[in-house]
Amino acid sequence: MEKSHFFAHLARMRLIQRWPLMRSVETENISEHSLQVAFVAHALALIKNRKFGGNLNPERIALQGMFHDVSEVLTGDMPTPIKYYNPAIAEEYKKIELAAEQRLISMLPEEFQDDYASLLDSHKIDAENAAIVKQADTLCAYIKCLEELSAGNHEFTRAKKRLEETLEQRKTPEMTYFLETFADSFNLTLDDIS
Repeated sequence: MEKSHFFAHLARMRLIQRWPLMRSVETENISEHSLQVAFVAHALALIKNRKFGGNLNPERIALQGMFHDVSEVLTGDMPTPIKYYNPAIAEEYKKIELAAEQRLISMLPEEFQDDYASLLDSHKIDAENAAIVKQADTLCAYIKCLEELSAGNHEFTRAKKRLEETLEQRKTPEMTYFLETFADSFNLTLDDIS
């Protein structure tokens, strides 16, 4: 039986720090971020199903949220202002991400590659599921800004404004519901939410 390094790579998600150009009150790694994205993506899918006539599989979307950034164990986390500085850089970075996804999938025993490709390969994920995960990813970045600002870190002021604009562009009923129902709590202390 051939040995696989796939899960050893996934274990390194905790070593990849997010927001590398920003001073943070609390650091965040892609492992922590991916779990939060999975939680939020699951909630968005449930909200869409229960409140807005959707027919999504929340559990599948949660799994896709867990895996959405795993390529970064090979690429590192590229800061958003750099990644999207211009369309040419964004397009090239997408190619790098796809190559990293393919590399990770190739590390698996062949009989499991298709199973994980449907979680890792951005070209094989259903567009509606991918949109929910992207919304969750953006919401989680916004939540990080709320938490940092709430702790007095004004380094995240511009990021919050940029993310508010992005959220407005990607606005969906389920996202609006999530923001109105859950987001304000991230501005509160533990005593306030207890």
